[in-house]
Amino acid sequence: MAPSIIETMYQPVQAYTKTLRAESPLKNQEAGYTPGRTSVDRPEDYEHQDLLPRFPNLRWAPLVEVPYVEKGLLGHPEFKNLLEAATDVFDYNPKIGTEIHGVNLATLTNAQKNDLARLISIRGVVFFRDQKDFSIDDQRKLGQYFGTLHKHATTSVPRRAGLEDVHVVYTDEKSKEQRAYFTPTFLWHSDVTYEIQPPSYTSLKVLTGPPRGGGGDTLWSSQYAAYDVMSSHMQKYLEQLTALHSSELQAKGSRALGRPVRREPIITEHPIIRTHPVTGWKSLFFNPGFVKAIVGIPKTESDAIIRYLNEVISTTQEFHVRFQWNKNDVAYWDNRICNHSASYGFAPHRRHAVRVACQAERPVLDHSGTSQEDELNVKYGLPKINKDGSGISNYND
Repeated sequence: MAPSIIETMYQPVQAYTKTLRAESPLKNQEAGYTPGRTSVDRPEDYEHQDLLPRFPNLRWAPLVEVPYVEKGLLGHPEFKNLLEAATDVFDYNPKIGTEIHGVNLATLTNAQKNDLARLISIRGVVFFRDQKDFSIDDQRKLGQYFGTLHKHATTSVPRRAGLEDVHVVYTDEKSKEQRAYFTPTFLWHSDVTYEIQPPSYTSLKVLTGPPRGGGGDTLWSSQYAAYDVMSSHMQKYLEQLTALHSSELQAKGSRALGRPVRREPIITEHPIIRTHPVTGWKSLFFNPGFVKAIVGIPKTESDAIIRYLNEVISTTQEFHVRFQWNKNDVAYWDNRICNHSASYGFAPHRRHAVRVACQAERPVLDHSGTSQEDELNVKYGLPKINKDGSGISNYND
């Protein structure tokens, strides 16, 4: 927080109230305040017509493995190149999420891009406010610096030709409410993990969205922390297993709506625990949205493990971060170590965003990898985390 805010917070209540009335009148006082309602903006001449969604009837060949060079390995250990222009930087919580002010994503040097990749590899997701200069062409160019851009087989792409590697997120007042179709747990996912090379660095820019308090937030969860929260027995068990990730449900849904499937659906086997090439930390690589079964164990056991992992991902609050978007905000995350989830309940606002993701390496488990939590606890002199739940706790919060 800025020093002035801290000082105000700790003033006596009477003095604070007086200051608020005398110097800080509510900006929306004339319009009035209605709990749970926000104003709706529907400009007739929408500035992003070229980025509105379309579903081109194209046919693409199956993806084949492509080279991937990890730019995070080139980043400065203290991110000095990236942060030299920053006016503020802060974490949302110890496990995941960092926000940076003062950095223009449209003008990054290669050294700054490398630092950004390194920071995302550690923090999972990094947020940048008001990136109005960061056009879709800039977004694609930055994504291409990190790797080959992924083309989605079923989702919408922009109206402008040549942007088939851009995924469009779009909902307006005419869109059908989606909430009833999914359980909240199922909405948690890492993008297109069924691909042979699922994405690493992924950016989402909100072009238009609900105003502050209007909903439409996005949540992320750390898969480093999901691995670390488990007992050593469960960690070792899962390190022996692989899971099947499927795109069949997405293809089925597209065909049911009469939309094209540009690449045939696939099922790909990946390790449940993987190691990150930049940090060397192990993470869970599992998500409720695309994993259909665990390989080599009975279905009863597979279903039980899937239910357990779904609960770990969706309910462990200390490794969640929730981001409230404003126009032109950008989130940049690493799909290898994060799950994320949309949130509903923002009707009748328009929400329009564009996503760019690059393909990464094939997921692999290096058994010599380490734990993020164990490594940082040693580094900062913190006690070892208790994982014995058989004791008694007088919990009070």
